[in-house]
Amino acid sequence: MPGCHVCAFYGIVITMYWRDHPPPHFHASYAGQVAKVEIESIDVLEGSLPPRALRLVKEWASVHQDELRGNWDRAGAHEPLLPIDPLP
Repeated sequence: MPGCHVCAFYGIVITMYWRDHPPPHFHASYAGQVAKVEIESIDVLEGSLPPRALRLVKEWASVHQDELRGNWDRAGAHEPLLPIDPLP
């Protein structure tokens, strides 16, 4: 399934996949580990990340939930995904 990197910060890469299955989520990867994170609750659905990386991902996602929701809708329609700003 093709995916698109929508953000990268502090070595963490955020990816979303076109026509992915519900619930709305994104994938965060860091140092060879991957976590699938639900957009609404910002809970990890599958996988894991080191504690510091997970903390940063949750902080980032809480700031960008609206943009993540918009990209989820675009991905479902197989439209281009928009980049999302990283943490400062």
